[in-house]
Amino acid sequence: MSRLVLAIVVLVVVVGLGAGWQLLTPTAASRDQAPAFTVRTLDGRTQRLSDLRGRPVMLDFWATWCAPCRASLPNLDAMQRRYGTRGLMVLGLSVDDDGPVAVRRFADRLGVRFPIAMAEEKVLDDYGPIRTIPTTILINRRGQVVRRVVGYIDEETLDGYVKEIL
Repeated sequence: MSRLVLAIVVLVVVVGLGAGWQLLTPTAASRDQAPAFTVRTLDGRTQRLSDLRGRPVMLDFWATWCAPCRASLPNLDAMQRRYGTRGLMVLGLSVDDDGPVAVRRFADRLGVRFPIAMAEEKVLDDYGPIRTIPTTILINRRGQVVRRVVGYIDEETLDGYVKEIL
């Protein structure tokens, strides 16, 4: 009986890993126009996608309780520092339920410098479905979604993706 249970567990794990691998595989988007949005950043500024026309944009959907998200934030911050002078705008969109005060405290503790806003349902719907976080959307200077990545992205890979939209 225990061998049967073990076999079932192994099968579930193998199938689950296969499905997970598909989720983590980056996809080049079909170059559709990025949906318009307006959000209020945690520092009180209004940020519209239309205001960023002509600039490469990286949207990152994340949460404070998500370990891969926490690991990604320093890489995103590095991209903003490295390529901000070339126009890159990194915008973090938190899906946390705890609210902006808790998210701001968390981001401050990590030393995150790029703008963060709370992801509203409309943005989640327009860019979704966002079922797994982190989900990173890369938008070129023409406002086209060129890449959507679900899962953690190491700094070297992220750097390559950013160079595609500069």
